[in-house]
Amino acid sequence: MDAFTGFVVKEFKQIYRDKRTLLVLFGMPVIQMLLFGFAIRNEVENANVMVLDASQDQVTHELINKIDASNYFTVKGEIQDYDKVEGLFQQGEIDEVLVFEADFARKLQRGERPSVNVITDASNPNLAQLIQQYSSAIIVDFQQELADEGQPQKSGIITNTNMLFNPQLESVNLFVPGLIAVILMLISTLMTSISITREKEMGNMEILLVSPLRPLQIIIGKVLPYLVLAFVNVLTILALAHWVFEVPFRGSYSLFLAESLLFIFTALALGVFISARADDQQTAMMVSLAGLLLPTVLLSGFIFPISSMPVFLQVISNIIPARWFLVIVRSIMLKDVGLLMIWKETAILGGMTLLFIVLSIKSFKERLE
Repeated sequence: MDAFTGFVVKEFKQIYRDKRTLLVLFGMPVIQMLLFGFAIRNEVENANVMVLDASQDQVTHELINKIDASNYFTVKGEIQDYDKVEGLFQQGEIDEVLVFEADFARKLQRGERPSVNVITDASNPNLAQLIQQYSSAIIVDFQQELADEGQPQKSGIITNTNMLFNPQLESVNLFVPGLIAVILMLISTLMTSISITREKEMGNMEILLVSPLRPLQIIIGKVLPYLVLAFVNVLTILALAHWVFEVPFRGSYSLFLAESLLFIFTALALGVFISARADDQQTAMMVSLAGLLLPTVLLSGFIFPISSMPVFLQVISNIIPARWFLVIVRSIMLKDVGLLMIWKETAILGGMTLLFIVLSIKSFKERLE
């Protein structure tokens, strides 16, 4: 065996012994393929629909049932007051509202053209356009069925579209609020995750552990500088969103800053937990980047709607903090919602923060013992 062959064999053996390298080389490509393959969906599935039917006749019932029977929509119920439409979208549980005018069937029989108002939430313009296209296609197909049954040929259904919160369909209104969550998550978690592991590699961790400082005090001391820097980043990003990208801000600035501060705490607490469990900076950076980057971008609703993903990915997305903060950011900036509308997302982020802090303190105590 010559020197070069021996060198190559030695490198192979070294990679084989390094379990983390093997995990990255073989595990991450599989995870990436699964995430991209299942999460990247351009179609819509089971979009939630509410109906305002002022006619309540056989034709409207047949059309509603046809929409509900498709794989694209799920009719959740009916409302009686048009003024409640915007509130439904602010709650974030409804993707579309169909409004049927009065005397729908009678106008069709007289050869007139009754209208259906298709209202969508355009804070996600791509999803709103797809939903409207699917709705219009079903309505056109229903019209053909009516014509085959002998309805007057000059009659037809007019489909009026209305997009709330982003009528110009500006894609920047979708991506900029999402970038706020992604940037804060990755920067805060990454910077914090390497802070304690750096102390370990430099030999300073032993000194900290035997010092009079308690684990909670060590965590606060490590997190506080990054908390200040992250909050400055929030102000910078908010200024850029307003002055450079001209993204509208319709909600409360104080509520937005308070929610941002909570999310920063969540990201920093996660970073501290990663650093407390990792033995070196390489491991901490690998977990922070490889373990958080793809899930945060793909499974948080930043680009692709969560409702169109497989059920198991929807379940996994629930443990990603950025998913809940994305709902909060878009709701405040684009829909002008208050705390009562986003209390669930706020409570989840608060619970995650407490969980990460408790796990971090527990990890420090284990190392101290």
